[in-house]
Amino acid sequence: MDKQAKIYVAGHRGLVGSALIRELHRQGYTNIVVKTHAELDLINQEAVNAFFMVEKPDYVFLSAAKVGGIGANSTYPAEFIYQNLMITTNIIHAAYKNNVKKLLFLGSSCIYPKMAEQPIKEESLLTGALESTNEAYALAKITGIKMCQAYNQQYGTKYISVMPTNLYGINDNFDLETSHVFPALIRKFHQAKINNEPIVTIWGTGAPIREFLFVDDLAEACIYLMNTYEEDKIVNIGTGVGVTIKELAESIMQVVGYKGELVFDTSKPDGTPIKINDVSYLNSLGWKAKVSLLDGIKRTYEWYKSKS
Repeated sequence: MDKQAKIYVAGHRGLVGSALIRELHRQGYTNIVVKTHAELDLINQEAVNAFFMVEKPDYVFLSAAKVGGIGANSTYPAEFIYQNLMITTNIIHAAYKNNVKKLLFLGSSCIYPKMAEQPIKEESLLTGALESTNEAYALAKITGIKMCQAYNQQYGTKYISVMPTNLYGINDNFDLETSHVFPALIRKFHQAKINNEPIVTIWGTGAPIREFLFVDDLAEACIYLMNTYEEDKIVNIGTGVGVTIKELAESIMQVVGYKGELVFDTSKPDGTPIKINDVSYLNSLGWKAKVSLLDGIKRTYEWYKSKS
């Protein structure tokens, strides 16, 4: 990407989009286009088409999405599949119609089968049943991947699909109703510390193994791939290292400085037993994650405290 190229970041206020903006600025890209939801409703095809016709971006990072944890995905599956399908199809088709040079689509590691062989290779896509608690979201993301590949095949576009692992960091969603496990734990422990609560209860057994990537690392990887990657194969992005939810909770507890007791509510669902991305392909392309989990927790908690 030329430093003066026009770059559209869809979803710039979210966790991923805001990290992309920070990293693009850090690397010297100056011509960045963003629109708030009030300015541009990405579910409205007519509005999206009009935006692309006027702005004519050279590059697009498609990070806009409706996201949430197990609870939100289970409660609002219709919203998750509809909104994500509309956002994805509207932007990909508008990018094609307006001759965007390259588009990067942000998928998710939840697109892989629940019982995929671990660590999960890119080739595992569509080889088994999905995790039921986030099936609607995963199906919308799989459609985005296949749409990018179909447009590449039929129209000769250069659309990349990347599959990040569980993300966390600055600008995360800390709402306990709709957040993912990482920000939810930070908020729970912080509030318990402030209120001198003796116990913090966490959903599930604590046994599931997850991989966590600091979102600024993801942004760097996405820009690296936009500049260097020319293949049609999807690319996993992550650290390749897993921790149990119990270990994650204990690490966050340590950083926050909460001294009470940790209790697991085993009546609540665990979700997928283990989920770690195989990142050997990404590593072979010349990129590796840099931020350690403990450092990432510290940076995220400092930001959360500054905003709470």
